[in-house]
Amino acid sequence: MQPPPDIRRYLKHGTLAQMRAFEAATRLGSLTRAAEQLHMAQATTSVQIKKLAETVGLALFEYTGKQICLTEAGERVYAGCGEVFRALSNMELSLSELRGAACGRLDLAVPSTAHYFSARLLDAFLERHPGVDASLQVCDRLALNDHDLCMVVEPPEEREVVAQAVVPNPLVVLARADHPLARESDIAFERLAAEPFLMRETGSATRRIALRLFARHGFAPRIRMELGSDEALREAILAGLGISILPRYALGMDSALRRLVCLDVVGFPLESHWHFVYPVGRRLTGVARAFMDFARLEAKGLFRDCLSRHPV
Repeated sequence: MQPPPDIRRYLKHGTLAQMRAFEAATRLGSLTRAAEQLHMAQATTSVQIKKLAETVGLALFEYTGKQICLTEAGERVYAGCGEVFRALSNMELSLSELRGAACGRLDLAVPSTAHYFSARLLDAFLERHPGVDASLQVCDRLALNDHDLCMVVEPPEEREVVAQAVVPNPLVVLARADHPLARESDIAFERLAAEPFLMRETGSATRRIALRLFARHGFAPRIRMELGSDEALREAILAGLGISILPRYALGMDSALRRLVCLDVVGFPLESHWHFVYPVGRRLTGVARAFMDFARLEAKGLFRDCLSRHPV
């Protein structure tokens, strides 16, 4: 099938690169930010967009001060960019299925709580599939559209997602080894609620779970400090600043863990899981599907191996 005559001008001028620059500038609302994201000079970005406007034969942007606004033609071209990119993505997905899981790219995003284990899991997967090119980004804000898979403790309620439980992620009460409660058994939650508490920042899944637990028991935590990572919480516990509820397996294999203990609190450990999530309707690549299958089969074994050598 020959290309239709009405699109010939688009095939002569490197339109795909022009559309990429135009889409980024429109989405980000700035030529400067688009150039930064695309790793090109701002002048080059501007030239690409100008060439696209010349190819279309209509102005795409109106400028109000430093702000850029789409013209009616620009809105239609922006919608067309989405259709073209989706078509190319679907083509690549179909080709990745032919290539199989032995090669391709996997972009994985995980929260800091899953950093240690997800890195171990990804390393094991790459050993089995050396042709896979993978990236692991640690970010506590869910970015479903920017990655093949995201790993979360709790699937988001505000988005429609497909979620697969990967491995148990029990939550425990951690304290320094010399804490007065370290040698006690069957500690009542009321006694726990009287302790100075170290809490993750607002928006953290661990924080939401902890606050729901306190509310269910009719207490409010005596929050002494809020911190932005599990590593920071660990250091604060080791400094004797308080206790905290944390994922049992989130703190890696550092020798400092020997100075921490899991308090024997009634109702703990709390059942929890790490999940892979992706938007409903997304067609996963063969590599992403292979990684999910690998995780479902191998994750628990990797965890047992890790824990047997590095107990808290």
